Formats: sequence, C-alpha cells, structure tokens
Amino acid sequence: QVQLVESGGGSVQSGGSLRLTCAAAGDTATSYCMGWFRQAPGKEREGVAAIDSDGSTSYADSVKGRFTVSRDNAKNTLYLQMSNLKPEDTAMYYCAARHYYNPYDWSLPGLYGYWGQGTQVTVSS
Repeated sequence: QVQLVESGGGSVQSGGSLRLTCAAAGDTATSYCMGWFRQAPGKEREGVAAIDSDGSTSYADSVKGRFTVSRDNAKNTLYLQMSNLKPEDTAMYYCAARHYYNPYDWSLPGLYGYWGQGTQVTVSS
C-alpha cells in the first residue's frame, strides 16, 4: 500500500510558476514509478509527467520545456515544478504511483494503482 498526499496548488496568472509536492508513505514507496496527472472539467485525465526510481523521466508534449518532475527518495517526496503557466494548464492535479516504469505507456492512468486526492491549479489570463 502507498498513500499519496498532494499540496502546492493555487491560483496564478499566466506566465507564473508553481511547485506541486506529493508526499508518499507506505511500503517501498521509493521504488515505485511516480506520475503527475491532471483533469480539467469535462475532460479526461491526462498524463503530465512521470519519473522512475532511477530518475528516468517522461513528459507530455504540452508541458515539455515548462514543467520539471523530480523526486527526493530520502524524503519520499515527488515534485512538479511548473513554469510559464498557461490558462490551459488549469486543472486538478493528481499524484499517482505504479510498480514499474515504461516510457511507452507511462501516461495511461489505468496502469497506476495508487492516487492522491488532488490539488487544484488555476491559471488566469
């Protein structure tokens, strides 16, 4: 079992920055692949970024160059640094965990077994 708790969401203007944090607890959480997902009203949940236990990363094309995913295994914490935010980044952001990393299917939410409760990010123009 892995428990995930997100924080750091908020409201910012277009071009601003935010850092999301996901605190993980539970059995061997540091060995899991961790991902960030988002869901806007009326839209499907989509993968934003993922990071393996060894630091390998994947990003959605829409956030490449603007978002950076990282993790601190000593603190069992996952981060998402978001810069140059745009109104279309507005969504509920979720942290998720799965047992293994695959660069070809990392963005499929159905393959993640553990989820946090989400944190809201709102970007105004």
